[in-house]
Amino acid sequence: MSKELQNFMNFVREQGVVGLAVGIILGGAVSKIVSSLVENIVTPLLGLVLGAAGNLAEAYIMVGTAKIGWGGFVSTLIDFLVIAAVVYYGVKLLGLEKMDKKK
Repeated sequence: MSKELQNFMNFVREQGVVGLAVGIILGGAVSKIVSSLVENIVTPLLGLVLGAAGNLAEAYIMVGTAKIGWGGFVSTLIDFLVIAAVVYYGVKLLGLEKMDKKK
């Protein structure tokens, strides 16, 4: 094995690059699941409660000639909050917050 390849392999092992890659891939998958939950279940229920005829993302108000699409923003905000909560509690439950602390 060449010296450069050996150095690269040591870098991958020492820096946890594989673990980082796995985390990114799993994070993307979890994000899709949570986004689907929010888009298909949470948002329609909130749309009913808020009077947006079941589709919160399409809710808007008219101010003069301007169409203010507040529903899309609220849907995105809900999506973010649910994903943030899943990540936060996932890290807490798995005890992963301790892994970054140096002793």
